[in-house]
Amino acid sequence: MSTTTIADHDFSPWKPRSNPWFIAIAVMLGTFMEVLDTSIANVALPHIAGSMAITPDQATWILTSYLISNAIVLTCTGWLSRTFGRKRFLLTCIVIFTTASMVCGLATNIGMLIVARVIQGMGGGALQPSAQAILLESFPYAKRGKAMAFYSFGVIFAPVIGPTLGGWITDSFTWRWIFFINLPVGILALALISALVEDPPYIKNARKTRLDFVGLALLSLWVGTLQVVLDKGQQADWLGAVWVRWFVAISLLGFLAFVAWELTSDNPLVDLRVLKNRNFLAGTTIVFVIGIVLYATTALLPLFLQTLLNYSALQSGLAVSPRGLGSIAAILIVGNMMNILDRRFLMTAGLLLLAYSSFQLGQLDLDIAMFSVTWCIIINGFSTPMLFIPLTTSAVGTLKNEQIGNATSIYNLMRNIGGSFGISITTTLLSRVSQGSQNFLVQRITPLNLQFADKTASLRNLMRHQGTPALASQRVMDLIYHNVLQQAGALSFIYNFRLLAVLCVCCVPLLFMFKLPTIKPHDKPALAAAEA
Repeated sequence: MSTTTIADHDFSPWKPRSNPWFIAIAVMLGTFMEVLDTSIANVALPHIAGSMAITPDQATWILTSYLISNAIVLTCTGWLSRTFGRKRFLLTCIVIFTTASMVCGLATNIGMLIVARVIQGMGGGALQPSAQAILLESFPYAKRGKAMAFYSFGVIFAPVIGPTLGGWITDSFTWRWIFFINLPVGILALALISALVEDPPYIKNARKTRLDFVGLALLSLWVGTLQVVLDKGQQADWLGAVWVRWFVAISLLGFLAFVAWELTSDNPLVDLRVLKNRNFLAGTTIVFVIGIVLYATTALLPLFLQTLLNYSALQSGLAVSPRGLGSIAAILIVGNMMNILDRRFLMTAGLLLLAYSSFQLGQLDLDIAMFSVTWCIIINGFSTPMLFIPLTTSAVGTLKNEQIGNATSIYNLMRNIGGSFGISITTTLLSRVSQGSQNFLVQRITPLNLQFADKTASLRNLMRHQGTPALASQRVMDLIYHNVLQQAGALSFIYNFRLLAVLCVCCVPLLFMFKLPTIKPHDKPALAAAEA
């Protein structure tokens, strides 16, 4: 592993007039609102489908439409910030997101709701990368760890409370209030950002360029088709469907054309050359895999609790909420440890803890006590800030300040695409592994199996007073088949969680790619000036 000196960094003399911690509160509000909205709507989908008389398959377009527009705008954030000014662009996005949220809550049909979600995704796409860029620019290098720890509170805690809050709101009021609650948060974020945030000189004086329409078209093409395939591929049997094959081909060709165009364009929509930076390349690769693990875990746990342990939506949300306790504990610790311990050590510990928690969740069975699940969830929550905070600061730590806005757009896009891959892969594996496990278990259900024969005879004796012998035999077989389905489902969840643990371990070697700054004696004046 190699290092670089403080002198290699761009410690700009610019610093905001407002207290950076007040700025952190302002930008975190918008991020918290956007991240919360991506998870809170999942719980309400059955209620939305019922109230609008649509199928669950049609209701999933409420999520898909948001993700597609969100991903496209997210990648354009760097250019839009340079062209219109980051503060003005951020305020516009919050207005769009908040207004679209109100329209979502007032929607009278599915078409109106999907259009509103598309607009909401366009407004929300820039909130995370803009907030990260503003934070990293407002704080000196030595304090960025604490700043990212505070920011992580919103990014990590929002998905944790999302399902619980969504379940409570939907059960207590109506699904429309999961959108209406964005209004007061959006108004408060607008007021604080207007008063506290300002653009640095390199944003104000940035050279204005024409919009890269070719790059935007290619980006929309490959991201849109990829998201549709990931969301709908399992229902269509993946490559067994002609349209899926076409969409995969279009997405792949669109991606290759997009990369080629952006690398050769004089005014690229997304500056992919930033990936030449070794730290940033390693960080985006790891965050893609971590997106797979975190989003998949968030999707799998409530599903396991509801389908196999018969928890309600609200109960499953409450069951996974201790993850937030682990996250809060880690956030309070990691921010102070960033300048004491090697960040690679923190990231390694975070990856190994995340792998351990995933492996422990891979020991689940149908008789497991809730405390055993809760303990794994707390460790999972604790590991996330240990990895996320040093990973984000290390990924952009050797970039110039003026490169950070573009870099955070790419970074967040890779995390979101990783999340889409994670949910899609685990959903597919749940179905396929469950089918294979059923075939394996059914082979043992035969009269030649003495243990099975004894068990069925005992069950018939227990049920012989509940009807005719034929009815008792039918009930016994129904009970056995139900048990086979339950066991096969449990095996599929176990397989998924163990696979996620392996993915975490595979990321550890990538940490050796990072080069982190070291302070030499002649660097101290520059560092002191940056912290002043």
